[in-house]
Amino acid sequence: MTLSWIAKVTALCLVAIAPAWAQSRSEVHFNRGSSRAVVNGSVTGHEYADHVLGASAGQTMRATLNVVGGNGDGTAYFNILPPGSDDVAIFNGSMSYGPTGEVTLTDSGNYTIRVYLMGNDEDTGKTVEYTLEVSIY
Repeated sequence: MTLSWIAKVTALCLVAIAPAWAQSRSEVHFNRGSSRAVVNGSVTGHEYADHVLGASAGQTMRATLNVVGGNGDGTAYFNILPPGSDDVAIFNGSMSYGPTGEVTLTDSGNYTIRVYLMGNDEDTGKTVEYTLEVSIY
């Protein structure tokens, strides 16, 4: 066996065990003079959608997720991740009641609002369409 053959087999194995779901990422922009933005999106199965926006320490972020369509049951949730997070959320939508979350920001930088599915919609690859309303004040 040559070293290049071993490298090719190793690379193929790594690709085979890599996550099968995709991730989308978009920036949230506010119109001049506005502290509110609305984003439309969709998420399917094990995918998640990241919506990124800059904010300053001491501000408050309020986010509301509303399911508006799709072929699933509407089990969409969102987390808010602080700047530099390794998937550790400061707000976890699946552990709260209702579609709205609000947090006081402790750091300045880019925050991520991650929309994802759980339960049957996630497991069966259903698609959920949503609107995400974000306010910073």
